[in-house]
Amino acid sequence: MNFGQTRVRLVETGVALAVAALVAGCGNNYRSAVTTTSPSGPASQPTSLVAVLSVPSPVSGVVKSGIASIFDYSGDSLVARASVGVGPTAFAVDSNGSNGYTLNSDDTMTTVPISSTLQQKQITYTTLPAAAQPVNLFVASSGLWAADLTGIKPTTLTTEFDWSDVSAYSGADRFSIASSPATWVLSIPIAPTPVMVAGLATSTSRFFSISQGNSTNTNGGTVAENISSAVACNSPSTVTVNGEAEGIDTANNIISSHIPLGICPVYAIASSDGQRIFVLNRGSDTISVIDTAKDKLDDCTPFTDSETGRTVTCHPTLPLSTDALTATGITPVNCTLSTDSTCGGMRTTAGPVYAEYNAATSLLVVANYDGGTISVIDVSLDKWGNDSANFGKTYTIPVGTNPASVTVLYEGDHAYAANQADQTVSVVNLSDHKVEKTLSVTGHPRTVVSIQNSEYGKVYVASPDSNVLTIISTGGLNPNSVTAAPTVQGNIVDVRVQYQDGTSANANTESRTPGYGQPCNLPLSEFDPASSATATLALKNCAVQDKTLLQ
Repeated sequence: MNFGQTRVRLVETGVALAVAALVAGCGNNYRSAVTTTSPSGPASQPTSLVAVLSVPSPVSGVVKSGIASIFDYSGDSLVARASVGVGPTAFAVDSNGSNGYTLNSDDTMTTVPISSTLQQKQITYTTLPAAAQPVNLFVASSGLWAADLTGIKPTTLTTEFDWSDVSAYSGADRFSIASSPATWVLSIPIAPTPVMVAGLATSTSRFFSISQGNSTNTNGGTVAENISSAVACNSPSTVTVNGEAEGIDTANNIISSHIPLGICPVYAIASSDGQRIFVLNRGSDTISVIDTAKDKLDDCTPFTDSETGRTVTCHPTLPLSTDALTATGITPVNCTLSTDSTCGGMRTTAGPVYAEYNAATSLLVVANYDGGTISVIDVSLDKWGNDSANFGKTYTIPVGTNPASVTVLYEGDHAYAANQADQTVSVVNLSDHKVEKTLSVTGHPRTVVSIQNSEYGKVYVASPDSNVLTIISTGGLNPNSVTAAPTVQGNIVDVRVQYQDGTSANANTESRTPGYGQPCNLPLSEFDPASSATATLALKNCAVQDKTLLQ
């Protein structure tokens, strides 16, 4: 037998059988389909622009026109610039991030398109009504409002007192912004010393004016007394008059409510759904909570939720200091005074001056100027719009000296506090409520704003005594570090971002003029040391960057 031939035949037979098996199975057995997938890759860079308002130093006593500078997110580069009105003092941007508005020292208001192609010819001007003294702007979708110390006195008073005025640029005393320039419409009288109008910018029904006087103690309703009251709130321990919020029915241009507030209310902000307004009372170290649907304080008799069995309580006031704990008798839900007299680190005083509401976490984060802390407060609601079981839970975190503002990243993981006296920014982890890092910045920071999407984030810090915009990157190989510091023409008045989430919407639609209890452009420690202990801050001290202007 030829064994070599036999082996060859066996191999050939095996190959033939294997091929036959493969062919036979081609049409009968299941074959999995191959689906081609494209990797999603990292999120794209935010497209938000950053708008910086600045003003060059006066020349021979002549106040200069302000400058609006537009920076892009990705390159931190200047992409457009234009002049605005003379000596701008306030700056606000609408909820679409499309237009900014400035109040100017020459009794005008400027409309500024927020665009990388901004040109000087696109800037428009509105002449304010004679004798008007607007303080702050609030830009609603339906129009622009301004708190005005004088306004236009109504021909017929509906009450027994003389009222100050609020200017509402699509409500009371309003300026319509349906076209550019804005045009004045009418005036609604409100309580004296109004400091701002607040609400959800997209609401079409009701906003709230915030005044440091009230409808019982009207301070006479004159301009001089209004200004005097505003100066007093720069040192709020001397003030005893409670403030007042008034609901403004925008459909009928009438006052719908008079709501009592604490001493020296200085700022107010709405929740992202508009169901609550939070008013910061610097003189009382408290936050007044307004239920917007009920048009009154968030107050109720506790009741039982029939579905969950939970006892529902309401929270008209939130205390921020140990003095406020004593004065109000209110204790946060996460505090037991018998074992923790400071409720987790509250200080004797707080002095709240600014806050941001974070929609992702339902947290209200507050900058306490006088106490050197920030307060992180749970203000979540249940599905029926009642205060949740955690509403009012408060964490107090020490930061630097005189935190003048705070910003919260869009996803709610970190907060950044601008410490005016320290010339620093505190980076705060909102999960463990601790300061992770402290960064030095140029000048005495008064404003801090932020942009963040899922991959990228930047924080912008502005100091009124500097022309440097400090930019902090929140991610990358060296997170929370200063990565750029572009300059503008003149010292910075304020800064705003087009979209906090990087692409779609602006939640910060209110201006923040120095004075009226808001931090001045410089901390008191930077004024003349020989007189700072006894000097009274005048409004013009807050509006300019000059240490010599104490009166």
